[in-house]
Amino acid sequence: MTSSSHSERSPSASPRIFSEVPTPDSETDGFDTLTHVSDGEEYVLVTGGLGFIGSHTCLELMKAGYNVLIVDDLSNSYRHVFSRILLAAKLHFDSTDGHCPKATLYDVDYRDKSAMRNLLDAYQLDLSTRQSSIIGVIHFAAFKQVEESIHIPLKYYRNNINGLVDLLVLLDQYRITTFIFSSSANVYGKLAENRPILHEEECIHQAEPNQSGASHSCETNISQITNPYGRTKLFGEAVLADVARANPAWTIVALRYFNPIGCDASGLLGEDPKINPSNLVPAVVDILTGKRDELLIYGNDWDTPDGTPIRDFIHVTDVARGHTAALAAAREGRVRDGFRTFNLGTGRGHSVLELVQTLEKVSGRMIPRRVVGRRAGDVGSCVASAERAAVELGWTTEKSLRDACEDLWSYLQE
Repeated sequence: MTSSSHSERSPSASPRIFSEVPTPDSETDGFDTLTHVSDGEEYVLVTGGLGFIGSHTCLELMKAGYNVLIVDDLSNSYRHVFSRILLAAKLHFDSTDGHCPKATLYDVDYRDKSAMRNLLDAYQLDLSTRQSSIIGVIHFAAFKQVEESIHIPLKYYRNNINGLVDLLVLLDQYRITTFIFSSSANVYGKLAENRPILHEEECIHQAEPNQSGASHSCETNISQITNPYGRTKLFGEAVLADVARANPAWTIVALRYFNPIGCDASGLLGEDPKINPSNLVPAVVDILTGKRDELLIYGNDWDTPDGTPIRDFIHVTDVARGHTAALAAAREGRVRDGFRTFNLGTGRGHSVLELVQTLEKVSGRMIPRRVVGRRAGDVGSCVASAERAAVELGWTTEKSLRDACEDLWSYLQE
């Protein structure tokens, strides 16, 4: 449920930098040395920023007035996505007569410590105090294939945990201590099977109050998590909670995504991974674009009204806006105890079959499908409580399941 824009390639190549304003059909192909910050400018650093959720978040950050630094090694994304982010931002500001912020792409593995030091050095304002013009980091770069994580767990622990820890150590050295973490509803594991709605306080790392002030102190039962990917997200949250507890300078938000779908309404951004997708919507897209013949539905014997799994499908633009809301809350001192988790979901569940039927209605096409056995690591239902984000971040969803399907179909027509 997170964006993956990162591979096992050797972290030794020099970073490549792209910052021109392109057209949607062209790739930015010029790069030189690291650019330096101009006086008074502030930036948000986004790792994995060309992935599905990352690219939409970069666009929403720019719409909110932030300059963006994107770190992405292009292992599961494409350079032209950067062009499209810039174009979508430009079109937005042209329509509002506003000033479009800057965006720069660094083609680098975020685990490459030397390249990351060079980047962070370039955006320092004061070498003696380590004051940085980077006001926060949003971390998307992670592997996210649930089934793959079961078969190759060390790949996931190496990147999703070791990489995260090394990044935090580096950021701490540069005193960049506002951090938004891409987490997942997978941290709830089998808890989802016994609860119609999942609340953040059902999976915590330290005693904390809920949004109404009631205190909770139970510890998470990690045996409930069904796959290594979910465990990497839970462990990542635990690391971040410990960092914030040990050092009050840190302000950290972990956002637990449910099932992001759809595309930006401009039709310029979508979900187009290089790696064969296992998620539902990319698989449906492959059918609608003729890349595969049928959709596999993993079980129709779940304890749900139509037998197919129920998920909290949320428009990716709403997820992206959740990141800008979290960043604002972190910068304004509205994050309790320096670390806080938030669900990003609609609070409403729809079955896999409902989603497929809605896409059929929107596209006017039949989606051939075949029911197969349940997939390892899956649960029958997973729906968010979105109350905490509404109360503490001022964030609510704005788009429906049909909106997401219509925006996806528009993207496929481009």
